[in-house]
Amino acid sequence: MRTQRQVVDYSLRKRAVLRELLAGRVGTYDVCDASPYLKNAARFHGEPTDERCPICRSENLIHVHYIYGDELKQSAGQARTRAELPVLAMTVREFQVFVVEVCPGCDWNHLVEQFLLGRDGLAGGTEDGSGQDAMGGSATTSGSAPRRRREAQR
Repeated sequence: MRTQRQVVDYSLRKRAVLRELLAGRVGTYDVCDASPYLKNAARFHGEPTDERCPICRSENLIHVHYIYGDELKQSAGQARTRAELPVLAMTVREFQVFVVEVCPGCDWNHLVEQFLLGRDGLAGGTEDGSGQDAMGGSATTSGSAPRRRREAQR
């Protein structure tokens, strides 16, 4: 995805949770607690992976992509397929995507990564591509100053 930015990878956190589980400090029921809504989202909107579940090792994990953003209005919080994300990224200025892995067998679930998508990630970072920021100034002056002004406006 061309406009993907500010990626946060939670693989170290996942390894820590699995280490706690193997050490016996955390129970299986504490980490295998997927809600019915998450399991349904995985069934209908999830993307199957080749990675086996780290708990039961009998099922492949499914990735669910949840979207959040002010411009999404009623769509915020919905699960979307990976194929829908680039199309949505071209129509919305900015939104967050949270990727959750789910095991349909044992209900393991964990946040895999988080990132931003949207038109703001394209070259120029503006809606109309004219080089003007949200405040009306030139985007070529002082590099990050227009971005700070735009973020402060929110």
